[in-house]
Amino acid sequence: MAETNYRDRYREYAEAIWEIEEEGIPVIQARIADWLGVSRASVSEMMRKMRDDGLLKPDAKIALSDEGRHLAEIIVRRHRLAERFLTEVLGLSWGKVHAEAMVWEITISEDVEERMWAVMDDPKTCPHGNPIPGAGYKPPKMKPIASMELGERLDLERISEELELDADMLAYLDDSGIKPNAWITLLQRDPHGTLTVDVDGTSVGLSRFAAERLFVRIAAQPAR
Repeated sequence: MAETNYRDRYREYAEAIWEIEEEGIPVIQARIADWLGVSRASVSEMMRKMRDDGLLKPDAKIALSDEGRHLAEIIVRRHRLAERFLTEVLGLSWGKVHAEAMVWEITISEDVEERMWAVMDDPKTCPHGNPIPGAGYKPPKMKPIASMELGERLDLERISEELELDADMLAYLDDSGIKPNAWITLLQRDPHGTLTVDVDGTSVGLSRFAAERLFVRIAAQPAR
């Protein structure tokens, strides 16, 4: 089957498996269903088809084969390049680019991809801080905001792809200034798990779910 047909038929599933693995989450059918917002029966059928077409390893565990990983890498790379291009070159709102890139990722050709790399001077991450496959990104030591100490002030490095799936969450983070390179200070934890952080002088509330998926660099505070 040609690569184009693979991308049309399996791209969302290959991309989801890649991203779930990237987050260090066990790849199971229920997790893929939640990630994509589809039924578990749909996932089960698609896993069977992907295994039959050689995109998954031929055992019970859900794991991309070499061919499946190649497909996923292309899709993820072009998605994140598109996000970067849409914000950096076209000036689209940071909170809107994920949805737009879902359309772009299947239309970008090799020639266009090469030009995007050149125009943007070899970017290493998408605007949300997630690594672009093949870009040579070397991640710093990180931890989630949920693990910060009270009063600790650290620089935001990455926003999980899982949060990018929620357009309302991205809009909230955008409006609150919670973007890569923003300085985050943990102010408070309440008994229900909500965290309050300072972002450039503004207090912002974060659910435990979000705080566990926002990653800060572990580094010394900047000189004042």
